[in-house]
Amino acid sequence: MAIEQMAMPQLGESVTEGTISKWLVSPGDQVNKYDPIAEVMTDKVNAEVPSSFTGTITELVGEEGQTLAVGEIICKIETEETEEAPKREEEQNTPSDTGANRQGKDQSNKARYSPAVLRLAGEHGIQLEEVEGTGAGGRITRKDIQKIIDSGMKQKSEAPAPAAVQTTQQAPAPALSAGDIEIPVTGVRKAIAANMHKSKTEIPHAWTMMEVDVTNMTAYRNSIKDSFKQKEGFNLTFFAFFVKAAAQALKEFPQMNSMWAGDKIVQKKDINISIAVATEDSLFVPVIKHADEKTIKGIAREITDLAKKVRNGKLTAEDMQGGTFTVNNTGSFGSVQSMGIINHPQAAILQVESIVKRPVVMNNGMIAVRDMVNLCLSLDHRVLDGLVCGRFLGRVKEILENIDEHTSVY
Repeated sequence: MAIEQMAMPQLGESVTEGTISKWLVSPGDQVNKYDPIAEVMTDKVNAEVPSSFTGTITELVGEEGQTLAVGEIICKIETEETEEAPKREEEQNTPSDTGANRQGKDQSNKARYSPAVLRLAGEHGIQLEEVEGTGAGGRITRKDIQKIIDSGMKQKSEAPAPAAVQTTQQAPAPALSAGDIEIPVTGVRKAIAANMHKSKTEIPHAWTMMEVDVTNMTAYRNSIKDSFKQKEGFNLTFFAFFVKAAAQALKEFPQMNSMWAGDKIVQKKDINISIAVATEDSLFVPVIKHADEKTIKGIAREITDLAKKVRNGKLTAEDMQGGTFTVNNTGSFGSVQSMGIINHPQAAILQVESIVKRPVVMNNGMIAVRDMVNLCLSLDHRVLDGLVCGRFLGRVKEILENIDEHTSVY
């Protein structure tokens, strides 16, 4: 017998803490390695934490709603290695695995897949709809997938050293009046609030804006959007053009693709653009990897796929990792000017505002109605100065203003 301790895992790059939103086990429960034991929320992703051991839960150290630093102990498990193999053999022969008994089981969690299950099933081409789950409510566990592929694969990751948790002074609760409604703060909202507070307190933000004439780009996109949708099966959005322009400019101004690392600045080689996708009560920031190597069509496809994952609750930790620069489509809400909070540890965020028709004085002195958009850039002044940011933003403007019917989306 041995008592093993499970630590809060690092569920994403730069993640330093996680909030236990729900325990899926109780003290005394038997668990197998890779069985999900808790749901954890961070500012990057919601994910299930799998057990690192086979054994019996002896203590839940962390409480639901509690935020713990990466590396802090969340629970304790009593293990006995000699019983693991016989137990698995017994499970294979137990009557509860028969089809007759499965029909009467609770299947309420059948369609809830953890990131680990989705990734493993995808790697081996397994259709999850055809898998019988042995978890609570018919939930499919990683063990179920491994049994199917019979790979014998083992994973054991060492928990990173505990990171310092930044604490904030809680503001006094405002007095309530008749008709006021108190809305509990969910774990996701707490994680977002903590990350925003960290960004604003640690990063010295500066801000700049340029207006861009996208009349020709707008006309070109509108002229091909229907044929593109019919041919490709997904929408060609304006946002794809902006992301592509930003990726191209980042390649020309690599200083913008940097991060603050205390005693040094890290200039990232890969250009991975984070995009903000909002749901009714949460904000997620999935990543378009190697955006500079993709066409406008390729970027449009990724935007569509990532947005679907967010709204279907199928976004994985891997989808959220590796971002080096953020482009935010605030114009989708009708905004015309805004200052974004930088996505820590990145050094800048570009807000793409609404495209609006405005009277503009042209070079010949005539007034014309043009499609105009404001590009708003927030920058980390520890990493970036106004000169390079102005040149970068000017290059994005130049790229967008030169998009017309001769531009290929492929």
